Amino acid sequence: KIKALSRSTAEYTRETKSDIQKLPRNIDPELHPLERAREYKRALNAAKLERMFAKPFLASLSGHIDGIYAMAKNPWDLESVVTGSGDGELRMWSLSSQETVWRAPEAHRGIVKGVCNIPGGETDRFLSVGTDKLAKVWSRSESAVASDGITPETVATYTGKHAFSGIDHHRSRPLFATSSSLIEIWDVDRSEPITNLTWGADTINTVKMNQTEVNVLATCGTDRSIILYDLRTNSPLAKLVMTLSTNAISWNPMEAFMFATANEDHNVYTFDMRRMDHAVNVLRDHVSAVMDVDYSPTGQELVSGSYDRSVRLWDVNKGHSRDIYHAKRMQRVFCVKYTLDNNYVLSGSDDSNLRLWRARASQRMGAKSNRERSAIEYAEKLKDRFAYVPEVRKVLQHRNVPKGIKKAARTKKDMLQSRKRKDENERKHDKSGKPRVPERKKAILGVTNK
Repeated sequence: KIKALSRSTAEYTRETKSDIQKLPRNIDPELHPLERAREYKRALNAAKLERMFAKPFLASLSGHIDGIYAMAKNPWDLESVVTGSGDGELRMWSLSSQETVWRAPEAHRGIVKGVCNIPGGETDRFLSVGTDKLAKVWSRSESAVASDGITPETVATYTGKHAFSGIDHHRSRPLFATSSSLIEIWDVDRSEPITNLTWGADTINTVKMNQTEVNVLATCGTDRSIILYDLRTNSPLAKLVMTLSTNAISWNPMEAFMFATANEDHNVYTFDMRRMDHAVNVLRDHVSAVMDVDYSPTGQELVSGSYDRSVRLWDVNKGHSRDIYHAKRMQRVFCVKYTLDNNYVLSGSDDSNLRLWRARASQRMGAKSNRERSAIEYAEKLKDRFAYVPEVRKVLQHRNVPKGIKKAARTKKDMLQSRKRKDENERKHDKSGKPRVPERKKAILGVTNK
């Protein structure tokens, strides 16, 4: 009996002269006793290279002369974003050319409190509201220009009875909701609101319509409440009261019942609207009030902007941020958005600049060869495999943080430890057996379901 060894020439022949020579390799672990040590060294080098090439800041788009307090992205135009500033100006930006493509200098008298795009893709119309009690419809292509040759004219205008604080449009129907001292539901073809919704809030900070479960909307008010409403019955579903007020709400685009809230107590909370007696997760790293929050298109990550002049990115299943972005001239961050290709993050602050960041600080855009792509994937796997090793973990988690944030974080840590120690001492000397309150329930004072 004769055994013949054979192999195909395709296994070791190079496709081009620039390819490396293909060599047969025996993967028997007994022949490679130092494989784990080699992979550890490669993981450490990959972690160091990631931090070395981490340059998240891409561009600062200037043009506003007051702070940016409202921002909207267009699901049907990935490179377009609309911003509203404190002096009533609206601007539409092109992210690819990084310049203003449309502007309305005096869109509102006073601060612009909210902007949103009209969905559908058939039109480039968008809505804006301000403290001048007006909701206006604008269009880059349809708006005529006023006699001064600069200011565009509105497509439509709606007059409210109270100063508006937020706006959002329905996913498919010609309806939009505005927030002020009450929630008003407007039909685009009528000059008066068709429905008013209210449940005890003095002033409502923001309103967000669910883009998946389209008949549900969420609001948060100055009375520390988060209220869910159903448009089918024009009635509230549930009311959640927290220890401090909520500044912003964002619905998860992939999971219809999940939403995230930006709170004054420096934390971001994620909730399931079916069980609101506790938070699904508490994201805590900011050292000042969180002003805005937004989900990534995949629903697996969050971006938040805070009054501590920083932008943080989070994994929704973890309690601490995976990255922090800051700039020397960046001031209080009032609005943040994830771009709809999941590759970039936008932040608007009261230093009048719109900033563009990478969603992954060390990622490089552009076409990659198969070898380059496989090398990147191999490095990522190695970092995940050795993430528990102290040397690798230290490199991956290290961030240069501004002195003010670092000092405030240290003070906040001491305060939380002191509070925890006090609770433990009270429990130790209390015979009634006071139960421990989970962290995910501490900030919730009560829930009312209709």
